[in-house]
Formats: sequence, C-alpha cells, structure tokens
Amino acid sequence: MTPSRHIPNRLAFEKSPYLLQHAMNPVEWMVWGKEAFEKARNENKPIFLSVGYSTCHWCHVMERESFENEAIAELLNRYFVPVKVDREELPDLDRLYMNYVQATTGRGGWPMSVWLTPDLKPFYGGSYFPPEERYGMPGFSTILLSIARLWESERNKIIEASSSFFASLGEDFRESSSLPESDEAQKQCFEWLVRNYDPEFGGFGGAPKFPRPVLLNFLFNHAYYNRSSKALDMALYTLRKMADGGIHDHIAVAGKGGGGFARYSTDERWHLPHFEKMLYDNAQLAVSYLEAFQCSGDRFFAEVAEDIFNYLLCDMSAPEGGFYSAEDADSLESESGSEKKEGAFYLWSDDDVRTILGHTELADLFGFAYGIREEGNARHDPHGEFSGKNILFREATVEKVAEKFAKTNEEVMAALEEARGKLYTVRSKRARPFLDDKIVTAWNGLMISALAKGYRVLHHESYLVAARKAAGFVLEKLYEPSTGRLLRRYRDGNAAIAGKAEDYAFFVQALLDLYEASFETLWLQKALELAELQNTLFFDNRLGGYFSTAFDDDTVPVRLKEEYDGAEPSANSVTALNLLRVAEMTGKEEFSIYAEKVFSSCSTMLAQNSHALPQLLVALNFARKKKQKITLAGELFSPEMNELRSVIDERYLPGTVIMHVSPESAALQRFPETIQTGSARPQVTVCIDRTCNLPVSDRKMLGETLDNALP
Repeated sequence: MTPSRHIPNRLAFEKSPYLLQHAMNPVEWMVWGKEAFEKARNENKPIFLSVGYSTCHWCHVMERESFENEAIAELLNRYFVPVKVDREELPDLDRLYMNYVQATTGRGGWPMSVWLTPDLKPFYGGSYFPPEERYGMPGFSTILLSIARLWESERNKIIEASSSFFASLGEDFRESSSLPESDEAQKQCFEWLVRNYDPEFGGFGGAPKFPRPVLLNFLFNHAYYNRSSKALDMALYTLRKMADGGIHDHIAVAGKGGGGFARYSTDERWHLPHFEKMLYDNAQLAVSYLEAFQCSGDRFFAEVAEDIFNYLLCDMSAPEGGFYSAEDADSLESESGSEKKEGAFYLWSDDDVRTILGHTELADLFGFAYGIREEGNARHDPHGEFSGKNILFREATVEKVAEKFAKTNEEVMAALEEARGKLYTVRSKRARPFLDDKIVTAWNGLMISALAKGYRVLHHESYLVAARKAAGFVLEKLYEPSTGRLLRRYRDGNAAIAGKAEDYAFFVQALLDLYEASFETLWLQKALELAELQNTLFFDNRLGGYFSTAFDDDTVPVRLKEEYDGAEPSANSVTALNLLRVAEMTGKEEFSIYAEKVFSSCSTMLAQNSHALPQLLVALNFARKKKQKITLAGELFSPEMNELRSVIDERYLPGTVIMHVSPESAALQRFPETIQTGSARPQVTVCIDRTCNLPVSDRKMLGETLDNALP
C-alpha cells in the first residue's frame, strides 16, 4: 500500500539536498547501496534508477508531475525498487548509466531514468518523461506498466540482453593506438572549433549554447604557441558576447552580491539562460576572463572576473571557508507565492523598472542599455513563461547610450551603476532561488584555483585569503589524516563519500596554484602527497590513465575512465598537467612518466576526435613545447619582489612553473644552481628547458626575458 505523502521515505535521513527534495514523495525511494540491491534480488524486481541534481529544472518538473503523483507512486512501489541518486555526489555512477542512455537513445540529460536488472545491468532508459503522453513522448505511467509486463513475460530475454552493455564497456580498455603528433592533434581541434564557431554571437554550435571553458583554455593556449590571432579573437569575442548576454547576471553590487553566470543559454544569442548558477561553471569562467585580460590587456575582462568573484564570495561562500555547489533556476514569484517559476528571481517587467527607477531619463537610459521592452524581450518562449518579462542583456554599448542621451561615457557608467544598485536592493527582497549548500571537494578545487589566479593577476588580497581558507576547509573537513584520503561531499556537519578521481585531480591542481600564489610550502607538500595517493588509488597499471573510481570503491559495478572534457575538464586531463608541473617543480621524472601514460591511454580519442579533449591538448603542449621555470629568491613580500612578481603575473605564460627559494621548500624543489639562495635583494631566474639565464632584479629586464623566452 502506498504510504501517505506526509510520511517521509528513506531519503529523509540523507544529507544531499537533491535527495531531501524527494523525502516526502509517496514513492518509497531507497538510496543506492546494498539494501536496495538485496531488495531487488530478494523480490526479483527491476530497479528504477532516477538520477538528477538539486538545481535541475526538469528534475523539479518530473518530481512535481510524477513522483508526487499517488497513482504513479503506486506503480513504482509495486513493480520496482525505486532508487534515487544525486549525480553530484556520485558522478562516476551517473557517467556509467548516462553512457547507456546516450548509446541507446542518442541523447542524454537529467533527470536520468534507467531501469536495471537486480544485478544492476541497464535494459531501458531515457531522461524526462511526462506523466501522460505529451510533446510526442510516451507517458511515464504507460512506460512503467509496459516494463512491468515485459519483466513478467520476458524476463530471461531482458536479463540476457542487458548483459551486452557491460560487456561492451570492456572494449574501452583495449590497447591504445599510437599517440598522434601533438601538432596534428592541436590542428584538428582548432579546425573543428573554426568550423563550429558562431561569428555573430560567439561560442560554438547553435542553441543551446554552453560556456564550456575548456575550449577557451585551449584557444588561449593555441594562440600563444602558434601566434594565432584567429584563436585569440574567437576566445575574446565569445567571452565578450557571453558577458553582454542574459546568461550573465547584470544586477550586482560590489561587496554585497549578485553577478556571475547561469548554466547555459537556450538560444544562440546567449540571451535566454537556463537560470541555475553552478560553482564549477563560475570558477572556470573566472579563470577564462583572467586569461582574456592577460592576453588582451583589456580591463573589460578583468571587471567581469571581479564580478564573478563578487558573486561567489558574497552568495556562494560558506562561513567555514568552503563554497556551496549551486543555485536553482526556479524560485517563487513572491514570498507569499506557492508555485516556483523558472527565472522568477531574475526577470523584470517594464513597469518593474519604471517603478523602481521612476518615470525618468534614468529608466529610459537603463532600458535602452539593457534591451527592456514593454512586451518583454524573450524572443524564444515556447512555454509562455516569460511573457511581459525582460531578461537583462547589454543591447547598447556605453558609447551608444552616451550618444543617444547626449552624455559622456563617465556619466552613462555612473547612471547605470546607480540603476543596477536600485534594482539590486529591490531584488534582494525577492524570494531567492534554492541554494544547494553541499560542499564538493572537486568544485572547491576549481574555485581555489580561480581565487589563486585572481590574486596573482588582480592583486586582491581577499582572493588569496579566501583561497587559503577554502583549502584549509577541505583539509580539515574532507580529508582523513589517518589514511590521507579525500572525501567528496560535506554538508550539515557531515563529510561522506569516497573521493573520486576528479576530487583528487582538481584539488591537487588547486594546491599547486595556491602554492604559486602564496609560495607557502605546505600546499606543495600536500599536493605531492595527494598526487602520489591518486596514482595508487586510480591509475590503470595495465593501459595507463586514471579510472574515475578508486580500486577499492564498490559504488559502481564497472570502473570507467573519462575521455571527455565537458562542462568540467576530465580528471585525466587535469591530472596530466598536474603531473607535468610537479615533475618540473621537484625534478621527479616518475611524474612525467605517469603523464605520458595518460596521453597514451587517450591516443585513440586524440587521433580521431581531439576536440573532445581540449584540456588534455593543453597538457600535451606543456609536455611537448619548451617549458619555462621561474624561480624567485629574496624577501617574498618586499616592494621590490612585488614589482617583479607583477611582471610575471600580468603575462599569460602557459608551460611555466613558478617557485620561491626558502629553507622549507628546499627539500621539495629542484632549484637551478645559478640561484643565489642567500640573496637579500629580490631576484628572478628564468630557465628554459633546464637552461638558465642569469638572475635579474630589474623589472624591465625581466619583462624582456619573459617576452623573448617562449614559444
């Protein structure tokens, strides 16, 4: 008998915000684990696996339509063992079954719905299903009844057919082909990007458009090594159009909050976003905008990076030091409302703006600058959700606004800042979107890297303070000193779930970046320890590369290796670059050997579809091109040293590691013999492929040395 919807199910005892969102469903949800597996085997029922995340719009829709529906819950409880999984807690499990859904349906996405045999083999799958037939899709109730009947009548056939998917995964562990020439793989990726580039709005491909910062990382890297103005122009134009678009939250006040970027744009213009905001997107985009500033010298990109950091530090920072995961797309239209709507927090009617700014020139000026229309400005609105509403985007430049309203650029900028501040004050009183307040090790690693780079490029001390605090949080709350292992998730005082390869990869990268920002040796020491442990737990000793899951983690039935740099870079791509950096810093060649085995393990993908691994191509350039080692000696925070460091940090210098000579670091790092370790006067030694120039103490001479060094 289906329980009352007022009685919580097993998910009420979990920490995941996504699972807790389903705790009052009449569906008798179980968590992924032995209890659910034993129930399926004992009762000889298929498992219905539902995977999503807390800020997923269509996950909310399917919950509201189906999982809160008593009749559908009755079907799920009677014929299946329903299991709910937060993909952000178990990314390797999500990836395994998403491979099946994509292979069998040609598409993927969340919520992911997969039916499994009691021994966890998939035999049917999809993503969102409406409760009844709609949008040309079969109804969820119809599917449940059909699968239940087939399980009773053709169970043996289903079980036999289900074995083929896991068997096919064995093909992924085949011997790799020979590694293609680095320049050829780079060329193929660049040509793919050129073919798919949108010259009108920037980005790659049509709608929907995702930021995918790994592509921008590749373009900056490619532009540097190949003197490619085309690569640089594509990256800079894409970042500019994104910053002007509705995917960027334009209502922000420094030191208070707002700003940052939404998950993706549903149109090709970057105008109509899917409104959730993710930590991992914003952390990576902060780095992209910082690199755009380094490559172009255009202050516009630095200001966007500062905007992103403002959002993350004000709205996504936990008091203990870590960073939260995401904010939802949906929110209540009013504090007293009962139904959430997508984008409600961010939308403005023309009347809203004129009520707040008054029926004045300021309202006209702001509306002209941000594309406000009386009828609303959403060109693509298939569900009628945005009628009469405006998604702010920069339709007119400051210069165009100044020309139209006969003002100076400075007057326009001051007016827009005033207007944004007034709208921010009103918006801050609206019902906020749901905050997923779990803290994920991998994504905090990306954030620490961004803050460390932000400190180096923009010289804001608060960024370094926040990076240190976040790293300390991970090592205090998500690290087991007795085993040296990382955990993946922290929430509400509870740390749990064995760390995945991406947790180790992203956090090791963060520690290396934090060392290069602070030159505090403890971060480098911990990076070395975790890199070595990652080799023990995840490395494929037969064919190279890193599995997503540790050898002793029984969470997933099959361990996979990821060969795709998507919304986040793959653990293999990040790890390869980590290993190469560590080898340069310490002189321990065994780390380079591991990196070469990563390249070999991905050789087929690099040869056939190198655009799938743009971040690995960045690592491959580090391995194959000239490498640069910059070593600082002398008092670290003296004005003279700060001058020299600014010369380094204002430049985009891939293929470079930076160190500081100190008694604490001597045991970990290999220093050039030319370094004067006792020098009181700050000096910098630049070594290229282990051939060192003489130390310099002059800012101009250092700049000339760096500019002439690479590529």
